[in-house]
Amino acid sequence: MPHNHLYILTGASRGMGLGLAQQLLKSGNTLICIARSTNPDLAAESKAAGATLEQWQQDLSQGEQAAHQLQAWLQAQGPQAFASATLINNAGVIPRIAPLSASANPQDLADLAHALRVGLEAPMQLTAAFLGATDAWTVPRKVLNISSGLGRRAMASQAAYCAAKAGMDHFTRCVALDEALKPHGAKVCSLAPGVIDTDMQVQLRGADPAAFPDRQNFANLKTGGQLTSPADAATRVLAWLERADFGTNPVADVREA
Repeated sequence: MPHNHLYILTGASRGMGLGLAQQLLKSGNTLICIARSTNPDLAAESKAAGATLEQWQQDLSQGEQAAHQLQAWLQAQGPQAFASATLINNAGVIPRIAPLSASANPQDLADLAHALRVGLEAPMQLTAAFLGATDAWTVPRKVLNISSGLGRRAMASQAAYCAAKAGMDHFTRCVALDEALKPHGAKVCSLAPGVIDTDMQVQLRGADPAAFPDRQNFANLKTGGQLTSPADAATRVLAWLERADFGTNPVADVREA
C-alpha cells in the first residue's frame, strides 16, 4: 500500500495558497501547484522536506487547459499510486470594486469575465477532471473548495466575487450528492476560511469609499487586529481537511470549529 499522499492546489503563489503549499510540503507528500507563476522558494523547501513538488504555470482563466493537463496526469498515475488524493481549489480574484452599473466599460467587462472564470469556472472544470480521472480509485479522495462568507452574504460592489463564491458553494452541494451515490465517492466541502490578511484585503481597504460602502468595515478589521495571518489560516484549513467528519456538511465555515 503506498504511503504517498497527493495534493493538487491552485493559487499557491501567494497569500493563504502559499501557506497551504508550504505546510503540505512534507515527506511522503506529492504536491502539484497550479498558478500563474512558479515560486522558487517552494522548490527549495520541497527538497529540504523530502516532498515531491510539481509547479504548473497556468492562467486559470483558461481552466479547460489546466483541467486537460490534470486529467492526463492523473490517468497516467493509476489507481494504486497514492494513499489518498485531494484537490484544493483556492485561486480567486476580485475585479475592480464598483457597482455593476459602473462596470460596463470594455476593461471592466473583461475583468468580470476573468473573475468568474478563475473563481467558478476553473474550479468546476478541475473538479470534473479530478473526479473523472480518479473515479475508479478506491483510496480516500477529497475536494476542498475555498469559498468565502461573501458567497453567503451579499455585499455592494462585490457582485462578481459574491456570485463566484455562491456558485462554488452550490456546485459543491451538487457534487456531494453525486459522490454520495458511489461506493467510493469523494468527500467534498466548500469552506469559508475566515478573514485573512492578504493582498485581497489591501484591495478592499484601498477601494473608493464612494463606490464601496463597506470599505471602513474592512479597514476596521485591520486596525482592530482581527485578520488571520495567511499561515495561521492555512493551518486551520488543513486541520478542517483532516477532520473525520470532513464533507458531512458540504458548505462550511472554518470559524464553526
